[in-house]
Amino acid sequence: MAARLDGKVALITGGASGIGRGCALRFAEEGATIMVADLNGERAEKVVAELIAMGAKADSVQVDTASEESCEAMAAAAVAAFGRIDTCVAAAGISHAGYVSREIDEQRGRDRMDRTDMLLLDKSLDSWHKLIDVNLTGVMLTNRAVARRMAAAGSGGTIVNIASVAAVTALMGSADYCVSKAGVWMLTKCFALELARHKIRVNAVGPGYIRTPMSGAAITHQPWVDSQIRHTPLRRLGEAVDIANACLYLACEESSFVTGEIIFPDGGYGAAVRS
Repeated sequence: MAARLDGKVALITGGASGIGRGCALRFAEEGATIMVADLNGERAEKVVAELIAMGAKADSVQVDTASEESCEAMAAAAVAAFGRIDTCVAAAGISHAGYVSREIDEQRGRDRMDRTDMLLLDKSLDSWHKLIDVNLTGVMLTNRAVARRMAAAGSGGTIVNIASVAAVTALMGSADYCVSKAGVWMLTKCFALELARHKIRVNAVGPGYIRTPMSGAAITHQPWVDSQIRHTPLRRLGEAVDIANACLYLACEESSFVTGEIIFPDGGYGAAVRS
């Protein structure tokens, strides 16, 4: 059986860690050539080395997805390196305004965020704008830059946006994150309608609680882990590969009649909290 992405070129933002890295590795297993895009160029190059060691073709590009100029340059670099873009996973995102990486959070002596900047009554406008700029505007700019190249090539393509269960579930102290992910879900549907004429399918994946670096110190805090597992019917946290497999389905021809949809690989969390 042929690999599901054999001969395809995949551009993955946030590709240096977590879900983005998981998608890069999984897509490479299915025959894709990978452009790893990330704000951290050094870490992106390390993922490229992993992919090449697997026998895949790969390259990296540094990108600030909140910048239109940077997103356009990223898409142009992918086309220059590999001739086209067949599929894109927009996985770049942050959990809070001060997030850079788990390592830096730990160096700063905090697990996730400034505790005085969580609730809407106290949240600074700068924090609000920063998270929306990265998590929502960044996805729009990524989608647009990639879709422009796909439309110009005339051969269609697929785009997968990483949303969250927070797109449809309010979380105390994370209003900006929830709003950003709800926006990603609506943005996905709007792009799906606009890009169908170009044979470009756009879908989203809404992860539940996943073991990734962006989960920060929370995943090493056993009471928190136990609490999330209790609220997850499948009784475990997800792994990056669980999300990568959902993205793979939406990126390949097996989902050829699917656009404007969202899949929630969350272990049943959403069904439990909304039932």
